[in-house]
Amino acid sequence: MKNFLDLTGKRALITSGTRGAGAATVVLFRELGARVVTTARARPDTEAKEDFVAADLTTEAGCADLVGAVRERLGGLDILVHVLGGSVAPAGGFAALDDAEWRKELDLNLFPAVRLDRILVPAMVARGTGVVIHVTSIQSRLPLPEATTAYAAAKAALSTYSKSLAKEVSPKGVRVVRVSPGWIETEASIRLAERLAKDAGIDYEGGKQIIMNSLGGIPLGRPCKPEEVANLIAFLASDRAAAITGTEYLIDGGTVPTV
Repeated sequence: MKNFLDLTGKRALITSGTRGAGAATVVLFRELGARVVTTARARPDTEAKEDFVAADLTTEAGCADLVGAVRERLGGLDILVHVLGGSVAPAGGFAALDDAEWRKELDLNLFPAVRLDRILVPAMVARGTGVVIHVTSIQSRLPLPEATTAYAAAKAALSTYSKSLAKEVSPKGVRVVRVSPGWIETEASIRLAERLAKDAGIDYEGGKQIIMNSLGGIPLGRPCKPEEVANLIAFLASDRAAAITGTEYLIDGGTVPTV
């Protein structure tokens, strides 16, 4: 019996696929039959050499190296899932963000997707088929001024760019979809909750509650799991979502309080 979702024979590139939602997506895509190449700055012991490319995607050279390896190993691409993102900006609000900090956020959260699309999507257009999924963030709608202004702005730019790309290439057979997660319970967020709990003299669940309160609450009562984000990405990448393009799907446990 086939899985409800089937990606058998699909060739996929998943960026930032060694931890968190990216790693969960790599695992699920392979379970569903896809041939997957993933990338990060350093290869973990769990990734076979032929399935992984070490690359710094914040640089043009890193993106070019990745594309060359993908073409050599897969011969082409059916699905591009861009998970890479994050923030290294200091706290302190807008005044703490100089030009260098803004460049870091844009180099990490916007330009890698733009560069990879520019090189890889034309071949999809030429074949008349393909799927591009950009992982954005609810921070583009719900920024936290103390710490995520530049990250939120970069993700908002990615979202707007994605919509424009969808309008251009969807008539040519290439779907472009956005997935917008809220707080995901990754290894890093677990460590943060543990640190907050220790500082406050409370247990781990209390540390999680501190984070949820900072977001204005999560009606579901918990963060999303990486596997749940991967499930949504896999569905949108599959033929079962063949009529879906140009849209953004929130997976945030109800965090964003608007329609």
